[in-house]
Amino acid sequence: MTTPTSTADPGFHPVRLEFQGDARLARWRPLAQWLLAVPHFLVARALNAVRCVLTLVSLFTVLFTRRIPRPVFDFTAMTLRYEWRAVSYGLALHTDYPPFDLQPAAGDDGRDPHSEVSLDYPEELDRWKPLYKWVLAAPHYVVLAGLFVAAVLAVLAGTAVVVVTGRYPSGLQRFLAGTYRYLLRVQSYVGLLTDRYPPFTLAR
Repeated sequence: MTTPTSTADPGFHPVRLEFQGDARLARWRPLAQWLLAVPHFLVARALNAVRCVLTLVSLFTVLFTRRIPRPVFDFTAMTLRYEWRAVSYGLALHTDYPPFDLQPAAGDDGRDPHSEVSLDYPEELDRWKPLYKWVLAAPHYVVLAGLFVAAVLAVLAGTAVVVVTGRYPSGLQRFLAGTYRYLLRVQSYVGLLTDRYPPFTLAR
């Protein structure tokens, strides 16, 4: 379970993704495990629609109060956590079936030790940043486009290696987790969950 850290500490980012992959997998898993994840993908899609509505709500609450209501923040964090658990399992980065966990919380409860996502709740946000954050994030969109292409190639390479050897290269696992961490931090910045500008790194 991820230990909460303070957003005031520059050594930690307020949006954190931790991942522990399985080195050995049955050779069939990369070819079929995504099918087992379909129920989770459907739930994650529905949660994504709710998250869009909550982001709109957050826009107005930040403009008028400089805060996001804690229940809104916790629910939004839960949707991001659920999505990562579904994706990491669907990509066969680990073999433990993720829980259908819909408990709103900013901190990860550790129910899926392979895929943890925690966000620090901001006590106050810049009132006007919601109006122009998406512009400031433009360079990250370019980086994400390149990372998406590289991630597709990494998934294909990882699948081939597992089918042949029964092992998922740890370097590819770290790259895919790092790519999603990068995406998550950009999503959280543009989605008004933090004012901390996303770093140009895949590292923790």
